[in-house]
Amino acid sequence: MQHTVRVWDLPTRLFHWAIVATTIALVATAKIGGNAMQWHMRLGLVMLALLAFRLVWGLVGGHWSRFANFLYSPGRLWRYLAGRGDEARDDVGHSPLGALSVFTLLALLLAQVCSGLLSDDEIASAGPLAHLAPGEWVDLASWYHKDVGQYLLVAFVVLHLCAIAFYTLVRRRPLVRAMVRGDKQLPRPAPSSRDDLASRAGAAAILAAACALAWWVASLG
Repeated sequence: MQHTVRVWDLPTRLFHWAIVATTIALVATAKIGGNAMQWHMRLGLVMLALLAFRLVWGLVGGHWSRFANFLYSPGRLWRYLAGRGDEARDDVGHSPLGALSVFTLLALLLAQVCSGLLSDDEIASAGPLAHLAPGEWVDLASWYHKDVGQYLLVAFVVLHLCAIAFYTLVRRRPLVRAMVRGDKQLPRPAPSSRDDLASRAGAAAILAAACALAWWVASLG
């Protein structure tokens, strides 16, 4: 008997696809350069708001969106990689390997956004916090943002996409469909993520606060 479980609440799904679209747009505007850098800076603030939202939503969001529910120990990760994981739990939300991927991606995005806020190309573009930081910090942030961070991020995104393709095509786990619809068909009962009107209204309030934070950071420039 299959059980339909709401795994990914609507705010988490919207965040996921917004991150995808914003990341693509950021890479494109960075490569185009010139006047497109104005949009690159604006999109960086959009990314800042999205990440701020996710950090808070990871504490109060739906059951499977909370960091506490996919924060695995190294031993749990090793057992999963060795094929000795807890399938009843690992197949619901983020698996131990998937959780490691999520935390790594969030860390890389945060590092890229924060370094961008402090960067200065000494030509036409400078982050809104560049003038507030010591020159050594600005130089380090600029170096990381341009010469290291973007390549780490692109490489990890490619690896992430390959992993999704493997699990979808080889392991027959419809990860993308679940992130679109929110539900999974599972062989065992599992807790459902709360995804009602009240939780969505709460998510909207958190997003509004995150946007206000991004606007305030922009105003510092």
